[in-house]
Amino acid sequence: MKAALYLVPVLAATVFLLIRAELLGKRWQVYLFKPLSTLLVIAVAATSFLEPTRNLIYTMGALGGLLFSLGGDIALMFKQYRHAFTIGLGLFLVAHVVYAVTFTWLGRFSIWDLLSAAVLLIAVLWFYRLIEPNLGAMKGSVIAYMLIISVMVSRALSTLVSPVFSAGQALLVVFGALLFYGSDMILAANRFWRPWRYHRVSLVFYYSGQLLIALAANYFV
Repeated sequence: MKAALYLVPVLAATVFLLIRAELLGKRWQVYLFKPLSTLLVIAVAATSFLEPTRNLIYTMGALGGLLFSLGGDIALMFKQYRHAFTIGLGLFLVAHVVYAVTFTWLGRFSIWDLLSAAVLLIAVLWFYRLIEPNLGAMKGSVIAYMLIISVMVSRALSTLVSPVFSAGQALLVVFGALLFYGSDMILAANRFWRPWRYHRVSLVFYYSGQLLIALAANYFV
């Protein structure tokens, strides 16, 4: 069994403890388990260096995206500070850019890109109409973020037609990107549309998505 897979149950445990801490309002536990969970995902991507075959571009891209995500996670933990959300948003935006560049570099352009781009654009426009009244001064930042994450998902889909990836590996990338996308939509809806009691389910989407992207680094042949 690949070394990366041994970290998966540990990650599941830390994410469970993180969600529990969030629900119980135990901030010091959040400060512990949130960065620890992201560090475990980083370790999953880093174990690809132990594999006899690897793709250095993908591994470095995954690690880059995860490191910026770690910065975003830490910033968002301190939401009592006014600029923490903006800083976190900016760091996650850079993470998505890194992922998008990596997927573009290794993916392939095809006619399906037009279809995926159209579907994602419709979804973004519909979602933006829901949250626009409550965005205030953050309209520009949120629009940029939504466009970048949509590009990231579209470029993740391009791995399905790339000879660089196996079919299973490409599916890891695609579902990872979609879960990451879903986690951001849940957070945005909770913050800018209407509060949702169970919005912390976004953490399951987020860490599952990041994990799948990181795992893909371990399956190059």
